Amino acid sequence: MVSIHSKWRYLFMFLGIQLVVMALLSREGYQKRVSYFIRIFRKPDIAGVSGRNHTPASFGGSDVYANLSHLSKAHSHGNEMPYCPKTSPLIGGPIHVSFPSGLTLAEVQRKNPLVVRGGRYRPPDCEAKHRTAIIIPHRHREHHLKFLLYYLHPFLQRQQLHYGIYVIHQAGNYTFNRAKLMNVGFREAMKEEDWDCLFFHDVDLIPEDDRNTYVCDSNPKHAAIAMDKFGYKLPYKMYFGGVSALTPLHYLKMNGFPNNYWGWGGEDDDIGVRVSLAGMFITRPTLKVGRYKMIKHKLDKGNGVNPKRFNMLAKTRSTWKLDGMNTADYETISRQYLPLYTNITVNIGTEAGLHPPPPTPQPPAKAAAKAAAKAAAKPAVKAPTEGLEKSPSKLKEVPSEKLSTLRDH
Repeated sequence: MVSIHSKWRYLFMFLGIQLVVMALLSREGYQKRVSYFIRIFRKPDIAGVSGRNHTPASFGGSDVYANLSHLSKAHSHGNEMPYCPKTSPLIGGPIHVSFPSGLTLAEVQRKNPLVVRGGRYRPPDCEAKHRTAIIIPHRHREHHLKFLLYYLHPFLQRQQLHYGIYVIHQAGNYTFNRAKLMNVGFREAMKEEDWDCLFFHDVDLIPEDDRNTYVCDSNPKHAAIAMDKFGYKLPYKMYFGGVSALTPLHYLKMNGFPNNYWGWGGEDDDIGVRVSLAGMFITRPTLKVGRYKMIKHKLDKGNGVNPKRFNMLAKTRSTWKLDGMNTADYETISRQYLPLYTNITVNIGTEAGLHPPPPTPQPPAKAAAKAAAKAAAKPAVKAPTEGLEKSPSKLKEVPSEKLSTLRDH
């Protein structure tokens, strides 16, 4: 017969085991494994949160094109078009993202038959409630762009948006300026249509869940809250990089984006500070929904780390009203309405301005003195000049252009 003490001992052991199991299950890795085995024995929930036309997502996410095959057969727009529902029935949740080799823009175009010239789309069977422009700052990233277009077009179609995609290409080889290109994108997109929301989108980030809707909130929205690069976590509270959304009113209140961040880093944090200074705050989706996969790449040539970024950030409070939308100068070189996007190539100048003045020619005497001072600052070459240094009279006999040649070699 088991004693009372033994019963208590077994009870405490049982409770301890339960606590250990609960602690293990709370970790993300164990949750995924348990969810996987649950899916094996559970019937798929066809009704789901997405309603009709929902394709159940597999463990790794669903095909982003899964719910769109019937749209090509739908009727075109007419006068009596009903409004699309508040929540699109085509949304399917997690999306499987991979980067197959051999993908071409022609293949992306074939898979998106309802996208029209300039990268525009409207739902064929209802009137969209939201009009969203996607602004992509770009230079020499065509390989990344085709993958983004492959996923982004069906992603937005599943959300039943009226949308347009604008690629803002920086001309020339001067240091890249992402924030200024986004200023250009805002102006050029708003010239074409009265967009009610603008998404500023890095070319190397692919959304992984279409519940992350590309519509604006009452405050500026940071959509790329959980990137695989950062372990699907927000790196720090004020981070506003990757993918963000503003209404035209938000953009004007914060005076757009800074124009003076040349090179990598700093502009996202400056924009985040501007949101606060303009009396707004940042909204975000949940970590499970705002997930993005980054296309791995090295730091671009011509987009090195900006060494001035920390000093510039320290001055944002005093500069945000003086540098932004109201001072963004540029020249439009070309505008191309391509099958999958509108490509706008622009000259945004350099740190010296849009058209920096040519260097002022110096008087011959001043130029000669400057050259002599520069030559004197260089260490003397021992072999050919050793004797000359010891003999001032010989030094005077050598022509100045010969002496310059000797020093340079």
